[in-house]
This record gives sequence, C-alpha cells and structure tokens, in this order.
Amino acid sequence: MYSGGEGKNLRKLVLLFYDLCYQSLARPLIFKAFSPQEAHDRVLEFLCWCDSREDLQPLLSAIHNLLFEKREIEVGGVVLDSPFILAAGFVKGRGFENEDSALACAGENIIPGWRTLQALVGAVEMGSFTRWPRMGNSGTVLWRDEATHSTQNRIGLKNPGARAAAVFLARKSHHWGQVGINIAVSPGVTDPDQEQAEVLDSLALFTSQGVIPAWFTLNLSCPNTEDDPGSNQTEEKARRLCGAVVEFLRPHQRPLWVKIGPDLADEQILKLMSAFAGVGVRAVVATNTLAKPTPEDNHLTGGLGGGRLHAHAVRVAGLLAAEKKRRGYKVDVIGCGGVWNRSTYYDFVRVGVSVVQYWSALIYRGPLAAAVIR
Repeated sequence: MYSGGEGKNLRKLVLLFYDLCYQSLARPLIFKAFSPQEAHDRVLEFLCWCDSREDLQPLLSAIHNLLFEKREIEVGGVVLDSPFILAAGFVKGRGFENEDSALACAGENIIPGWRTLQALVGAVEMGSFTRWPRMGNSGTVLWRDEATHSTQNRIGLKNPGARAAAVFLARKSHHWGQVGINIAVSPGVTDPDQEQAEVLDSLALFTSQGVIPAWFTLNLSCPNTEDDPGSNQTEEKARRLCGAVVEFLRPHQRPLWVKIGPDLADEQILKLMSAFAGVGVRAVVATNTLAKPTPEDNHLTGGLGGGRLHAHAVRVAGLLAAEKKRRGYKVDVIGCGGVWNRSTYYDFVRVGVSVVQYWSALIYRGPLAAAVIR
C-alpha cells in the first residue's frame, strides 16, 4: 500500500510519462495519419468497442481512481468528484433521418462512449439531444488549428433524438451520478410554444424511461448549425423557457444548468443572469463555441473552440461571476472554452470560476487530459 505522499508522487510520475508520450509521440502520429474528421470517427469506433467490453470497464475505473485526484466540489446543485467535466458534444450519438430509424437501431450502440468515458474521465455531459433526430451537416465538418490548440466544427447537432437516446440509455443498468444530459432547442423552430413543448417533451422522454442524470443542461446556443437558435438568448425568452424547465424538473429534484454563447453584449449577459436567478436555474455554462466562417468555405459557419475561444469564454464567465457576487445570485458559473493546461484553467479561477468543462483538451492532451491539468 502507498501512503498519501507516495501515491501522489506515483500519480505525478505516471501522468508526466503519459503526457510526454502523448504530446511527443501519439499526437504527432495521429495528426499526420488522420484528418480531424477521420480521427474523430476512429475514436468513436474504438469507444463502441470499449463500451461492449465488460472486462474493460473495471480496468478503466482503476485507471481513473489511480490517476484522477478526487476532490469533491459542489456546483449547480451537484456534488462532483473533480472540477473538470467533459463538455457536451463528444458523447452525443449517431445521427438519423427520422425517429423510426433511430428507434430501430436502439438495440445497437447509438451513443458511443456512453459507458467508457464516464469510467475513465469521470463527470461527462452527454448530448446535445434534440427532440427529433438530426443527421447533421454533410461534407467536412471538423478542423483543428494546432498552433492555437483550437478546434472548429459544424457537425450540426447530429444526434439520435431524445426518444431513441432515452430508450437506449434506459436499457443500460448504470449509475448516472456523474452524468448530465444536454438538451438543445431545435434549430429552425421559431414558435415559442413549440420550442417549449419540444424541450419539455425531450425531458419527459428521459425521465419517463428512468434516465434521470445528476443534472440537465439547456443549450440556448448552437453555432455549428446554419440556423442557430440564438434568439433564445434574450431575457424574455430565456426566462419563459428556463422557468418551464425548472418547474418540470422540480418533482425529479434535479437542477437545471444553461449553456450560453460567447458573443453576447454585456448588457444581454447581465439580463440573462437576472433571468436565470429569477426562475431558479442553478448554473450557467460559459460558453458554447464561437461562430466563425469555416476554413474551407467563408459562407459556412462553424463553432470555434479551444484556444481561439478561450479569451471570449473567460470574459463572459468573469462577467457572470462578478454579477453573481454583486447581486448575491444563487447561480453558479461553470467555465468552458480552451482549458487545456494549468494556465488556461487558472484563467477561469482568477475570475471566480473553479469548475470547468473541456473538449478540445481531449484532442491536444489525450483521454487523460483532465488528470494531467490537475
């Protein structure tokens, strides 16, 4: 048995060796051999295989327990084992043309990584899931900028839809204590009543199947679609929609988090924070990706994440955290954008945000990114 100090030193040595191998060997080989899209597809195939291996899960859990330092932290009404959460967008599932075809495949693994990533990295936010399945955008939809540790995507909310996702997850005997589910407003839907009905229907599909995660997140922004429902990020619409979701979740005793975009005016951000506090939202995730023209076509928009998002996300998170402190709001702030090393994590800490989500770090630091950053 190792003492506390010996165990900590062992963890440091293993992570230093892992990080050296990944950054100097594995990452250059992966980047040279595969385009971003090819690499992403290969990883999802590998996760499918891992999910199916009963004998592998205890090993992944053992790796997690050895290398991920446990430090309980409460945020948004949830107690987590670590201040790092894998952001929505990675464990979201396959796309389908319609609900019938998605349900027909629900006996297969339609959400690669649903099991493996929680065992290995801990807290995970699944989704975004929309009420109806979406195939996402065609063509090249993923890019990376190694110089700035950035990624960009226009996947377009590709997912199996809330019903098929709920049916699939309900068939899995699993503990959802460190998992959140992200629900997105359907792009293209502009009628407020229909928006609210679809969001509530999505929530009902999960809860009625007994899939009740530690938290639900409402995604009010999705820059990687051509019809981003950005108009939902107004005080009036956010108050109406979030209030309805909070009331729906009350009997289930689950908190609502909300994810917003990085390119809002300061006044709009402060009004949103007031709306969230007023209806009982427990946390706001700042931020989603930043809408920018894609590298291959200036007429198409993709969501920019990683290093080139970082300053925008820190600014918004800091503004929200300062408003929370000034007004005494009971809405926690969760950072998201460009956290890939100790320095970028502490950029959020310095503005009053201690819990963060990450995504691009998986690309540039590998599957143990959160442990390395700690």
